[in-house]
Amino acid sequence: MRTKTSPLAPSPRVPQPAGTNQSRDRKGAFRSWFSLRFLCDLCVSAVKWTPANSEPRAAKQRGTLAIAVSLLALAGCRQDMHDQPKYIPLRPSDFFADGRSARPIPEGTVSRGNLKEDTLYYTGKGADGKPSNQFPMPVTKELILRGEQRYNIYCTPCHDRTGNGNGMIVRRGYRRPPTYHSDRMREQPNGYYYDVITNGFGAMPDYAAQIQPQDRWAIVAYIRALQLSQQASINDVPAEARGQLTAPAQPPAAHKEGEK
Repeated sequence: MRTKTSPLAPSPRVPQPAGTNQSRDRKGAFRSWFSLRFLCDLCVSAVKWTPANSEPRAAKQRGTLAIAVSLLALAGCRQDMHDQPKYIPLRPSDFFADGRSARPIPEGTVSRGNLKEDTLYYTGKGADGKPSNQFPMPVTKELILRGEQRYNIYCTPCHDRTGNGNGMIVRRGYRRPPTYHSDRMREQPNGYYYDVITNGFGAMPDYAAQIQPQDRWAIVAYIRALQLSQQASINDVPAEARGQLTAPAQPPAAHKEGEK
């Protein structure tokens, strides 16, 4: 059972590395001595004799003296917030038997929210370990629109907006990716695209850090929409929506001789 402690209860002190206090005291003493020596010299130079008719110079010296006194007061400030008694990463410790300040995770610890039990959602693979052609969520218009937004941000520099692989950096010498509209790429399962986004492939780096799993699936859905858009016919358009299609522009008729 995990015991609960009051938020008002004092927290236990962290064991300190050997020599931490002594080192901090030596550094503090050196800084204090150096500051006092500097300020004393400054005060001595400020109170030197000046002619009586040298009023501007006397005023300047009084200002210098005031600043020196202020700095002398500040010199007494302690460095406890600067030299905090803590372990930085990889710092050794004599307190623990293994000599490490970082402690191993207790056996049986499970990171809350990161168990990732849904294999299809997090890997794109089925129970057989192969890329699956299923989506782990319903493919809705909102999902595809989200995928379009993410695709235009992360994918178009290489794959361009139509998925032909002629993005801006490809035009400037980067290796060209395969087009999404070849038979080989259209036959790839959905999990294949998800895995490539997650782990990278060939010259393409992984985007696991930039794109969350939900958005990776959204991009896969949008890639399928791109593939369909380049291979669709009029028969794939619902009858009630065909009237919304724009007719292709007709070329201008050629003029006959003698006509203006």
